[in-house]
Amino acid sequence: MSWGEVPLTRLDNSDPELMDDLLAAVERVARGASFILGREVEAFEAELAAYCGTAEAIGVGSGTDALALALMARGIGPGDEVIVPTNSFIASAEAVSLAGATPRLVDVDPDTHVLTADIVAGAIGPATACVMPVHLYGRTVEMGPLLEVARRAGIVVVEDACQAHGALYRGRRAGSLGDAGCFSFYPAKNLGAWGDGGAIVTDDVELARRVRLLRAHGESPRYHHRIRGTTSRLDAIHAAVLRVKLRRLDRWNETRRRAGAVLAEALAGTAVRVPAPPAPHGDHVFHQFVVESDDRDALRALLETRHIATGIHYPVPIHRSDAYADLDPRPDSLPVAEGLAGRICSLPMSPSLSDEEIERVADAVAELTPLAREAA
Repeated sequence: MSWGEVPLTRLDNSDPELMDDLLAAVERVARGASFILGREVEAFEAELAAYCGTAEAIGVGSGTDALALALMARGIGPGDEVIVPTNSFIASAEAVSLAGATPRLVDVDPDTHVLTADIVAGAIGPATACVMPVHLYGRTVEMGPLLEVARRAGIVVVEDACQAHGALYRGRRAGSLGDAGCFSFYPAKNLGAWGDGGAIVTDDVELARRVRLLRAHGESPRYHHRIRGTTSRLDAIHAAVLRVKLRRLDRWNETRRRAGAVLAEALAGTAVRVPAPPAPHGDHVFHQFVVESDDRDALRALLETRHIATGIHYPVPIHRSDAYADLDPRPDSLPVAEGLAGRICSLPMSPSLSDEEIERVADAVAELTPLAREAA
């Protein structure tokens, strides 16, 4: 039998009905000829704030900019340290650097692959001004204890929710729990635009005011520049696309949760370690479905022969990247992240992942199990 490829993810062009709605929204923007900020962006900001349960939402140019501007708006900069998990996309640390502060790269929990309150408590020093919990792969960080640690230390909490759109923690949306929450709308995200885009959500009205100044050259009113800012504005076309998709996000996330649960069950007893289940009051919306394998190269090669795409998120911990070589700690000082980097493998995941495709993935992974036993 000839099988088609099971892709790592699927983008909007795979859904004709969705594409029709998106193209109609883009046409609306094009006919109105308002492309920078304006009513479309304002409407999306209001809808996103309502969805997240926050007072404010501010659209910006990318998820990286969202993180950096949130830090800048809280006055975090030179001389300050921000605690960042090294098991994350490099943008988490880059945003700290863009704000002029220094990332304090720390290890993660071996089961959940994210920050914990204990890790944060052990990393706080005299220069610590902020902690950036990353809701990695769509899994929510255990925010209650972490927020308590941050409050006792008097430090800011900026949530990196760039992979966790719509995820819930104790009934509240990821991103709405700290001083600010930041999102990326990169096209492959659970809520993706048609290019780069991002947003900050917050209940802090003054922080929101400063972000709005920072994203547009510190300008208010036109040509009156109150502070030194930059250009980081959400495009109206992206906002229109996101408005269409925001209405579908909860349904898509529910199908991702179901697919994640079915895939984890199907992989039980194979040679891979599946994602740990979320905490009872936490969530996982499976932006990525990441397993661990003691022979990742063999796993990926086998799946490739079965026309099943895979990825690695992420093969190099931030502290081992060339960009942050100056922060490189002692050898093996962040052992969990370093170990994960050699074992993690992302399997296909999307709202349209079918039961047949899940079965194909599980059957292919199961083929590795006897190979692993023979090698042992």
